[in-house]
Amino acid sequence: MVPSGIEDVRPWRDWTTATDAVLQFLHRYLGWDVWLVSRVEGDRQVVLRAHPAGVVRVGTELRWESSFCRQMLAGNAPRVATVTAAVPAYAGRAIGPLEGIAAYVGVPLVRDTEFFGTLCGLASRAQPRSATRDLPLVEMSARMLSTLLTVGVQPPSIPAPRSHLTVA
Repeated sequence: MVPSGIEDVRPWRDWTTATDAVLQFLHRYLGWDVWLVSRVEGDRQVVLRAHPAGVVRVGTELRWESSFCRQMLAGNAPRVATVTAAVPAYAGRAIGPLEGIAAYVGVPLVRDTEFFGTLCGLASRAQPRSATRDLPLVEMSARMLSTLLTVGVQPPSIPAPRSHLTVA
């Protein structure tokens, strides 16, 4: 069926709706168990949005120091690890709440020139090496969300501390 008019390409009404659409798109087209957008504030990384819902709750937090995303941002590990156990900086972190993560893809989110948080995908099973070819799509999605942040579209505030990250 061919869409008529412009309804299917109307702008999203806010940052949360745009973020949810990005996460749903990435999940539908790239797979992986869960896609997240997080914000980093101080020593904690807090999940702002997640898809599919119920895998990781919004408000879930992780110590920034122990996160995969911190290793990626610091340049200690790649943005895509189809087998986290094969990447020393990730393998050493696959304990506690990160124990079930076998594959990771993550890209920073930026507001103006300041680090904001991350867009990431997690899987409980290793992914094929060909998944590294999908990185430009994840980077473009992160850049679009970063652009929305920069032009003043407001993300939700960080919720009060709750639970720790677990991936089913």
